[in-house]
Amino acid sequence: MRDDRPDETRRTRLSRTFDEDAELYDRARPGYPAEMFDDLDALVGTGPGCRVLEVGAGTGKATVPLAERGCRITAVELGADMAAVARRNLARFGSVEVVTADFETWPLPREPFDAVVSATAFHWIDPAVRMTRAADALRPGGALAVVATQHVAGGSEEFFVEVQGCYERFDPATPPGLRPPAADDVDTSDHADEVARSGRFGPVTVRRHEWDLTYTTSEYLDVLRTYSGHRALPPESREGLLGCVAGLIDGRYGGRITKRYLTELRVSRTV
Repeated sequence: MRDDRPDETRRTRLSRTFDEDAELYDRARPGYPAEMFDDLDALVGTGPGCRVLEVGAGTGKATVPLAERGCRITAVELGADMAAVARRNLARFGSVEVVTADFETWPLPREPFDAVVSATAFHWIDPAVRMTRAADALRPGGALAVVATQHVAGGSEEFFVEVQGCYERFDPATPPGLRPPAADDVDTSDHADEVARSGRFGPVTVRRHEWDLTYTTSEYLDVLRTYSGHRALPPESREGLLGCVAGLIDGRYGGRITKRYLTELRVSRTV
């Protein structure tokens, strides 16, 4: 499958696609491994009373586990429909506020936060301002915690080799022979370099978790329908691609495939 991360020319346009079907996103997208939240507790202190600003909260995939651990959360989400689903998912937590706004221009509260957390969303924020805005939101010594999620080699590996034929047929932007990288080959230096260039944070501490998730054909197609790059395809190309993927899973893999995820937590503190 193609890389879903945006380059700068597509970032703004693609970032708006998630709000087009917030209910599907909430149903289809996976959450995060419990061990990642244990790492957040250990590295950031996201326990009872920790004041958290979440950037790009989506429908609350990371917000709910943080709220369950007792954090006081202000969750900022650009998409109105995504924010509405997040409010529903978080209704039982009195210490959580969901704000519909873009982080780049949202007025920061006067009281600083203990942590800024962004789960699979920080790459959508304008790189010209995201580090400065995050640092400005934090108390001295506060933590920026960025969670990145990638598809890596593992699971039903042969399927992800074969499925490239579907992508190359229906999405001409797909590089020939694209394969998921090995987890050990995933490079985090871009984020560390950006943190260092900002001059506002100390060194980055990284924790990694690989985990597998098995999907039926329909479940996997729903996940693909939430990806911005897939949603941006012309309708005929998108439906052709999804049909090709479904035919491969049903015809050669018994209607079920396993995808391996790498969840990476990157933590740095203000200086």
